Amino acid sequence: MFDTTRRRTLEWLGIGGAASIAGCSTQAPTAETVEETQAATAKATSTPKPTDVDRVAADPGDIPDPISRSEPKHHDVTLTVEEVTAEIEEGVTFSFMTFDGQIPGPMIRVRQGDTVSLTMENPPENSMGHNVDLHAVYGTGGGNVATTAAPGKENSMEFKAMYPGAYIYHCAVANLDYHISSGMFGMIVVEPKEGLPEVDREFYLGQHEIYTDKAVGETGHHGFSMENMANEQPTYVVFNGEKYPFTPDKYGTMKAQQGERVRVFLVDGGPNYSSNFHPIGNVWSKGYRDGSLEPPIEKHLQTAKVPPGSCFVGEIETPVPERIKLVDHALSRVARRGLLAEIDVEGDERPEVFDPSPDTPPSEDEEGPLY
Repeated sequence: MFDTTRRRTLEWLGIGGAASIAGCSTQAPTAETVEETQAATAKATSTPKPTDVDRVAADPGDIPDPISRSEPKHHDVTLTVEEVTAEIEEGVTFSFMTFDGQIPGPMIRVRQGDTVSLTMENPPENSMGHNVDLHAVYGTGGGNVATTAAPGKENSMEFKAMYPGAYIYHCAVANLDYHISSGMFGMIVVEPKEGLPEVDREFYLGQHEIYTDKAVGETGHHGFSMENMANEQPTYVVFNGEKYPFTPDKYGTMKAQQGERVRVFLVDGGPNYSSNFHPIGNVWSKGYRDGSLEPPIEKHLQTAKVPPGSCFVGEIETPVPERIKLVDHALSRVARRGLLAEIDVEGDERPEVFDPSPDTPPSEDEEGPLY
């Protein structure tokens, strides 16, 4: 017999009989498989023994090309869970859980009407059970039941991308907030049949909180703090798993040329905080709230609210050379907890639009801006 906690976990995952997996792949795991998975998860400690890696921050420019075809297509997609240890900032390590070793997980890009065969692999060296829930899927748990797998197992499902938009995918086993906070989230973009408007560059970021048992910047290995997560008191709030990742002092800024139109995809993994997404020195000339890619499209948004478990797509214009700072405008997260990414726009000054030095420049001892 299952104990009460185990039974509730299985019920929450949607497992309790044949009816509960209606609409899922015939490869969906049985209740016994999920019990095995949850048992493996329960036995794992809050600090598993993952592989050491140099970096978890996904390259924001490494995303699939926009879709230009007019016919539906079949895609085979595999997401592999990698439990790894990496630095949040110099001297501070943390045990992450990821899809394909990166945060956010790889962008999946399809067209409305496409069919996707998705496999989730959980290698035997991992210590926990995992799955994937995609908000772009009609079906029990967004596919989390069909894909639940213990270490050393894999499971698959097939779905049709019925509705357009930019949607989160994330792990959704018991203690899903722990898994998401530790890096297990990404984005699936379902482009409308007519495609997206053409832009010159695209970037992809993921925001999330990290709850640790030490203070910001305290050197050494940080364990995960369930208590801090329950109280929604994160140690770090970051893009792509790391403090200030796309700045000159880390991996370098993102790049654009003056006059280009730039599209930014943001997925907010949370698990608890909304983002207040703002490009300092610019505005979202077009904003697709909650990842909705259908009209009406809002224009000239200064700050976009992005709930946890949702996405935002924004476009910016670049009439002048500048450094655009992408932030959460809850600014203590920028100044104190690590949330900042930058885009360098290169080109020629246009003083009729912006003149950075119309008068004598400030003296060297004058304090500069905070951000």
